[in-house]
Amino acid sequence: MDHASPVAVVTGADSGIGRATAVRLAREGMDVGITWHTDEEGARHTAEEVRSHGRRAAVARMDLTDLPGAARAVDDLARELGRIDVLVNNAGTGTATPFLDIPYETVRDVLDVDLAGPFLCSQYAARRMIDQGGGGRIVNVTSVHEHQPRVGAAPYCAAKGGLGLLTQVLALELAEHGITVNAVAPGEIATPMTGQEDQDVREERRPGIPLGRPGDAREVAAVIAFLAGADASYVTGASWSVDGGMLRMGPQAGSHLEKDDWRRP
Repeated sequence: MDHASPVAVVTGADSGIGRATAVRLAREGMDVGITWHTDEEGARHTAEEVRSHGRRAAVARMDLTDLPGAARAVDDLARELGRIDVLVNNAGTGTATPFLDIPYETVRDVLDVDLAGPFLCSQYAARRMIDQGGGGRIVNVTSVHEHQPRVGAAPYCAAKGGLGLLTQVLALELAEHGITVNAVAPGEIATPMTGQEDQDVREERRPGIPLGRPGDAREVAAVIAFLAGADASYVTGASWSVDGGMLRMGPQAGSHLEKDDWRRP
């Protein structure tokens, strides 16, 4: 990525972690392709923020429940911006439904958006990276539930666990082309998906998380930006937890403990 204008595509960049990532990569000197599913206005706002940093932005709708065609948006954005050097598979969905009550349609949608979609998007990106030469970066946004389960999130956990192993396979297969592939596994982050958009995380108390609060989307974006940049050139096949220590407690305990008693022996 030694040319003048590297290009990143960030899926689900209309809000939350996706928006924070798109803006951070623009600050790092990248032009950014932005996808959205239902919030076109949010995607346009992200594009305006990218352009405010002097970078180009392109926007495309992508509904990953409509596969395989939807993943072609990655290729379309790469064509519009002239190339692709970084893909961030951020678009995601989930459910909070007991296993015995989940309809098949919900399971299928979650697996498509969280696993099959990133698989196909990565194919489009990797093929282009190989054709243009010079390597590239793929960063998959998984979850702490890539590593540990949560009650009521069976398809989500299955998909994120699968995406974590897919990350490792792609790291092996694409290494010869100079393409690194890593995962970022957020814990509780203040985003629309968790009902905490635009909240000051310093004012939220989470006794069951060692750092005592949720994370800010920009804190996740900073790790993604590192993995997308030159300083992470020897990092591949890894999963980076951004969770305030939640995995040390277990995500189930981390979100349900109401007191700090665990801090004392």
